[in-house]
Amino acid sequence: MGVDQSTPASSRAGRNLPAAIAVGVGLGAVILGSLFWQKVLFTFVVLAAVLVAVDELVRVFRTSGATLARIPLFAGTTAMLISAYFGGPLALLVAMALTVLATIFWRMPGGSVGFVRDVTTGVFLIGYVPLLAGFAILLVQPEADGPQRVVTFFLVVVASDVGGYVAGVLFGKHPMAPTISPKKSWEGFAGSTLACIGAGIGSVIWLLDGDWWVGAIVGAVAVLTATVGDLAESMIKRDLGIKDMSNLLPGHGGVMDRLDSLLATAPAVWLLLHLLV
Repeated sequence: MGVDQSTPASSRAGRNLPAAIAVGVGLGAVILGSLFWQKVLFTFVVLAAVLVAVDELVRVFRTSGATLARIPLFAGTTAMLISAYFGGPLALLVAMALTVLATIFWRMPGGSVGFVRDVTTGVFLIGYVPLLAGFAILLVQPEADGPQRVVTFFLVVVASDVGGYVAGVLFGKHPMAPTISPKKSWEGFAGSTLACIGAGIGSVIWLLDGDWWVGAIVGAVAVLTATVGDLAESMIKRDLGIKDMSNLLPGHGGVMDRLDSLLATAPAVWLLLHLLV
């Protein structure tokens, strides 16, 4: 979910900011509505987004020569996320294992040529998208405060995104990872850190009735995972020679372009809140 933490000149040539904001607000409204009306609906909102992201990756991985079958990936993704909601972490793990096996078996009739490449790419996709997304589903499980945990998760990632963008536009001068994402700056990362820790503290205190230091830890870890998630997706796109995963979301690119930081952050936030709150 990363936004380029760029200098003023480069930001003016970047995304369509009004469209990006409008899409972001709309997606946020859908997520909040599902959480606080019937939280099981949140599972299906996530599932819809993840299935689109999986489809985007299937298509872009084909540019590298890998052939992936949608049927086992879509069926496995659905099973993994629904299992996470109704069965918890163990059910998610078992569903993932079965999805990996289904991906291997489905590829076998295609012969040995490219078998390792195709299966390896499929297993990578399974671990990268539906498995990590499953932890967002696990966040909503607790009866007492599941929706609040999910809101905390989204707030820290959005704060990292917005804080990095604002600080990068105003102060960005020193590239953070020029060979991966040239527009990201250390100044933007500092803005992400401050905003993310602030959001973590506020969310844990006001939404979860927890200690401020727990929120500070959540925010500090989240800014690291969000940044790694954003850079990791940038590396995938650079390797494949593409700018965006798709053009589905105006001002954002593809669904996967919005999920990158969220996917990487979900397991960390789930674990910290599970242990500390």
